[in-house]
Amino acid sequence: MDPLSQGVVGMSASQVVSTRKEMVAASFVGFLSGMAADLDIFIRSADDPLLFLEFHRQFTHSIIFMPIGGLICACLFWVLIKLFSNNTTLTFARTYLFSFTGYATHGLLDACTSYGTQLFWPFSAERVAWNNVSIIDPLFTLPLLLIVSLALFQHSRKLAIIGAGYGLLYLSLGLVQENRAMSVAQHLAQSRGHQAININVKPSFMNLIIWKSIYEYQGRYYVDAIRVLAESSFIEGDSTPKLDIARDLPWLNKTSQQALDIERFRWFSAQHLAIDPNNPNRIIDMRYSMLPNKLDGLWGIELDPTAYASDHIKWTHNRNGRDRQNNITQLWSMILGQADK
Repeated sequence: MDPLSQGVVGMSASQVVSTRKEMVAASFVGFLSGMAADLDIFIRSADDPLLFLEFHRQFTHSIIFMPIGGLICACLFWVLIKLFSNNTTLTFARTYLFSFTGYATHGLLDACTSYGTQLFWPFSAERVAWNNVSIIDPLFTLPLLLIVSLALFQHSRKLAIIGAGYGLLYLSLGLVQENRAMSVAQHLAQSRGHQAININVKPSFMNLIIWKSIYEYQGRYYVDAIRVLAESSFIEGDSTPKLDIARDLPWLNKTSQQALDIERFRWFSAQHLAIDPNNPNRIIDMRYSMLPNKLDGLWGIELDPTAYASDHIKWTHNRNGRDRQNNITQLWSMILGQADK
């Protein structure tokens, strides 16, 4: 999730295991430790655009690394607390408890999104994705931020526990909504006479009401928006052929670096690859689009037919500001139920 959410959740967890007298130190350590795992974003290469995909949410987010990450944070923050605060009673063991608790929340919270997190590295390269919260969700983050801030200022463990309870309740609601959205997606595929392959649903941007449904049938991907409230409905979406390298990129040298990069991108996207309808040399990750029933992939890789065999692909984003504002307006209409089929 976004850095603020990670910090707030880490802070909440550390507050729960602290005492009233330790609330300030626990909040400070938990907040920063909760964000620390994302320092892996600095592992990147100017020559290899996909290197950051392989290392982001990898070892720094894995369960086996959590005690080590917590220890690194504790060593740093304990020294800072001793140097710049009046707290002379805080032990290293307590600092480590706050650091570990905050750090451990990071990988688990990221696994709640659809991006994929290698929780079981180095034993497995599986990208765990529970799909029960959006990467950015203000209804999750802002109320929790308010509660943990009040807990900090009032030195209240009771408020800290309430904050943790709110976070867990919201994530549990996401699981319920995911299950309801999946039922609608399965029924929709059946109503079309499709025996869906790899059907999955994920929350759309900043909410748990509108979900993106993706499934494969006879070599095509179908994407639809599903609205889940008291009653569920859907907004029919687009369809596109699944990536077929021989058909879509007949010029590609199968032993080239670009061909290898496609397979790396395939692993990252959990096989959800298709050609960008607006660019025959761009491959998109089908899982992500601003509007859940559209094919405008938020990111992808662009190939160059004139590239040398050793050249990498180009990493691209879809960041048109005018389109983004229009998409947000349309998404809000879906949330309000003004775009139902």
